Amino acid sequence: MTTAQPKSVFGMILAWSAGRPAWQQDALRRIVIKGTLGEDDLAELVQLCKKGCGAPDIELAAVPLATAHVPTAAAASDTIVLTSVTEVVGVNRLAPDQELPFQPDGITVIYGDNGVGKSGYARILKRACRARFPGEILPNAFDSMATKGATATISYSVGGVALPAIAWREDEEINPVLSAVSVFDRESGQIHVRDKNEVAFRPFGLDIPDELAAACVSVKEALTAEQTALINAQDAAFTKPTFSATTTVGKLLSNLTAKADLAPLKALAVLSPEELARLKRLNEDLARDPLKASAEQRALATSLERFADNVAAALDRSADTPLSHLLALAEEAREKRAAATLAAEAAFGDAAIRGVGEAAWRALWDAARRYAQKVYPELAFPQSGTDALCLLCHQPLSDEAGKRMNAFETFVQADTEQQAQEAEKAFQKAHQTLLSKPIHMTAFVLRRQVAVGRPNLAATILRSLASARQRRAICLYGVQAGGTVHMPEMSASPVDAIRQFAAETNNYADELATAADLEGRKRLEQERDELRDRAALVDLLPKAEAEVVRLASLELLSRCLSETATNKITALGNSIADEVITPSVRDRFQEEIQKLAASHVRVDIVRSGGKFGSPHYQVRLFANEKAKVASILSEGEQTCVALAAFLTELATAEHRSTLVFDDPVSSLDHRWRQKVAERLIEEAGNRQIIVFTHDLIFLNDLESLAGKMGVAYSAISLTQSSAGAGIVNLGLPWVGAKVKERLDNLEKEARAAGKLYNVHDDEGYADAVSKLYSKLRSTWERALEDVAFCGVIHRHRDYINAKDLAKVTALTRGDVAAWAAGFKKCCDQTEAHDPSRGRNAAPPPPADILKDVQDVRAWVDTLRGRQNSIN
Repeated sequence: MTTAQPKSVFGMILAWSAGRPAWQQDALRRIVIKGTLGEDDLAELVQLCKKGCGAPDIELAAVPLATAHVPTAAAASDTIVLTSVTEVVGVNRLAPDQELPFQPDGITVIYGDNGVGKSGYARILKRACRARFPGEILPNAFDSMATKGATATISYSVGGVALPAIAWREDEEINPVLSAVSVFDRESGQIHVRDKNEVAFRPFGLDIPDELAAACVSVKEALTAEQTALINAQDAAFTKPTFSATTTVGKLLSNLTAKADLAPLKALAVLSPEELARLKRLNEDLARDPLKASAEQRALATSLERFADNVAAALDRSADTPLSHLLALAEEAREKRAAATLAAEAAFGDAAIRGVGEAAWRALWDAARRYAQKVYPELAFPQSGTDALCLLCHQPLSDEAGKRMNAFETFVQADTEQQAQEAEKAFQKAHQTLLSKPIHMTAFVLRRQVAVGRPNLAATILRSLASARQRRAICLYGVQAGGTVHMPEMSASPVDAIRQFAAETNNYADELATAADLEGRKRLEQERDELRDRAALVDLLPKAEAEVVRLASLELLSRCLSETATNKITALGNSIADEVITPSVRDRFQEEIQKLAASHVRVDIVRSGGKFGSPHYQVRLFANEKAKVASILSEGEQTCVALAAFLTELATAEHRSTLVFDDPVSSLDHRWRQKVAERLIEEAGNRQIIVFTHDLIFLNDLESLAGKMGVAYSAISLTQSSAGAGIVNLGLPWVGAKVKERLDNLEKEARAAGKLYNVHDDEGYADAVSKLYSKLRSTWERALEDVAFCGVIHRHRDYINAKDLAKVTALTRGDVAAWAAGFKKCCDQTEAHDPSRGRNAAPPPPADILKDVQDVRAWVDTLRGRQNSIN
């Protein structure tokens, strides 16, 4: 029967996240990658929350937590071991073309002073591997051409088999292989200190619900602030409305919702000129005595009826029938006059004077007849005979003249002339009738009053009168000119509309009369309010549109706020805690505390309630559970607690992948450094350990303990040059190097000085020799500490290695004399002492220098040989 593997924290979180809103899934991804969310992250989460709840025009897209983002829970056989970091680009001031190698088993210590590149390499591993707070990698601040986007090549092996190197990029997702490597630094330790007065036990992953809950709280605060601002931003038009609650407009405005259809309001906002005129009239009339206003309206109705009659008469005179009749009379008169003229020409063709028979002549002849009938009423016209006198000149008429006069009268009395005259009289009558009744716009005074209330009707009246005038003018022109006349169509008659207006005015007068009682007035006031509120929509409609947007935003924020609840996150935290913090984990924590702090720190893991994301587990003192642990434990003790928690987490893992420690004993005193060193060397017996440090004492402790416990040990130092920081040097710098390493280095320097000697560079040779003997002198001193005294006592170390005290007895007087002679010779050759002016001794030749270095090696080898023989 197989035992089910416990769920991983990240597996639980990943499975749980599938049912969460997209913005929370994105938040979890950020938390897993970054550890703590910044202001920009929180601002983007607010936007993603809004987008998920339906906010439009948000281009930002959520990237949910996925398998690629979470650290890998490697199998027991898949132990990841780092081999090297090479091809680093874009990381601080790290120099190119460097290779930082790692001891595949045991411990690798990378040493360097401040500013030489340790942090740059450590940040690469924190970003690429499993770290609570990966931090940010910045490009070279001293290079204006440097761009963001760090890259490196990370080599590794799995189960002892080298696999293809990983081309790591800062902007890529977490590598599933490298995520099995865990990194501890100061920030990792600080996660266990809460509110400066409580030390918490927060296994890696259990703090993720806390961070998500904190993000939810921050998003909720931002949304609530926006919600409050929107609530306070409601327009005064709705908080102190001027519209009536009983009107159609008022009811619509009073019941606006986030999804309100404003089409009815937009339709109501369009008032006809007649409606605007009625509103104006209602406002004016309801402010006065309704009976008086009613009488005025009846008078207006009567005037409108007369106005309609006048317009109708004017239009009737310009209608097709009268105008066509006039044109026909004119044409008939012309035709009959032409016939009479032809007859006159036939009768008076030989007349001496032109125009006989024409209208002027006829008028003269008719006048002569009337004159004769008045003077000679008893005589026939015209007179003839010997006694006849001319009516014009009163001279006697000759027989010929008498005959002509009779011929004239016969013509005048003929039928053609009679017809011509009758036609001309009919035409003149009709023509005079048309001329006597011209159409003057000023005569229609009421048109302007109509225009105030009904501009469309006034325009129709104007068009119809203008059309009538045009037709009348065309007709009169046709009468004079003759020929075919093209008469335009008559415009639509406004008479019926005017009469309708008059009727409505009469009805309105009736309404005003009824307004003398309460019910009638209420009806008119309601109508006025309806029109008034509709007219007010010119200003209210934009506010209504803004109000709908505001309500929609509030509804959106309400949906968003419902997603910020933390109860489900709390449930997740409880599940993870029940799965992770088991009695065996607590027991393991006690073991780690004992290894790191022995009896100095007697603490236990105690559940202390919870808030938002997950339950809290405090580190409490056994002696006093109520004591503020953070106030009692020193910084070193707190670091030990953090390391114990870190190692406890990893002890439950099925794999033994690499652990990286970045300055784990920073600011700790010698008591705690020793304990941490012992624990790291112990762990290095089970897995690869990589340590970045600037503490030489801690480095010596690690080296010494590694030697004693048989753990593979490798030391690398970092320096900087003109090419940049992070120059990799195998071994430690001079100050930390062992005697053998120093002697190897001095032999190289002696040979390099010999080259200067051979080319007769006396000054360069002298300077090189002085520096070499200065180092050789310090090597004699280090040999005395490390070899002669067998490491029993080390400077700055807080303990004595008494078990090797017996080996000190191997030191003889000869050894002492040899040491003193070699040391004195070094002192003579260095610039540490000012020689006498007269001495000015030349430096020894290269062969002597090399021999002096070899003398130290021989002294060390001989003494160690004797020491090894002592049990």
